[in-house]
Amino acid sequence: MDIEKVLVTYDQQMRLGARADGPGARVERAGDVVRQVGTAQDWNGILWSDLDADSADAVIAEQVAHFRELRCGEFEWKHYSHDRPADLGQRLCAAGFSPRPEEAVMIAEIGELPTEVSLPAGIHLRPVTDAADVDLVADVHERVFGTDGSRLRHRLLAQLTANPDTVMAVLAMADDQPVCAARLELHAGTDFASLWGGGTLPSWRGKGIYRALIAYRAALAAERGYRYLQVDASDESRPILGRLGFARVSSTTPYMCQF
Repeated sequence: MDIEKVLVTYDQQMRLGARADGPGARVERAGDVVRQVGTAQDWNGILWSDLDADSADAVIAEQVAHFRELRCGEFEWKHYSHDRPADLGQRLCAAGFSPRPEEAVMIAEIGELPTEVSLPAGIHLRPVTDAADVDLVADVHERVFGTDGSRLRHRLLAQLTANPDTVMAVLAMADDQPVCAARLELHAGTDFASLWGGGTLPSWRGKGIYRALIAYRAALAAERGYRYLQVDASDESRPILGRLGFARVSSTTPYMCQF
């Protein structure tokens, strides 16, 4: 895989040409940025920017004013390590943004990934199909990541209801108890599908569940003709993804602005 070429394609298709990730949101091109705007329950933020040292501070201020007017509570500037200018992160901090932990942008060719699902004894997979399943996904998310799952619950249920072809979610179950939850986002009109979630309860880690859910989702993406699988990987998941064949192409840091 030509990493530089794939990164250019990723930027063009997934950032510059991004589509809204839910029925309540829309994507706008505003000068030198591409942003998503929606309700307070949707993800609001900057997906792509093409700035320089002369324009960056003014554009940042314009976006802060715009999202403050929307009264969405907070928005994210999704910053990538290859974005310009080189000190964009410092400029965002100076404007009042707070950085969250950096993640590795990792991409693999789906045809090179394992797609055979091997689960430990006592675990079975359950596709997410209704509101009760969505509640289980959000509950696992809260227990694993320690964050409020209400926005995830809202967005996932809205997607499954209005645009079911854009997302597939799955639970790993031990009897009737969920121990891991993961999602596959299908980005129509692009070469990419993306992985989200994959959080496993601590007592069930190290048993291959995370790897099994990657294989399961890779198979779904392959069946639908996607070429690449992309994930924003934490430090914990990056080594596993690397062993499976994912390559690090960049890094991304969420910079949050709250009102």
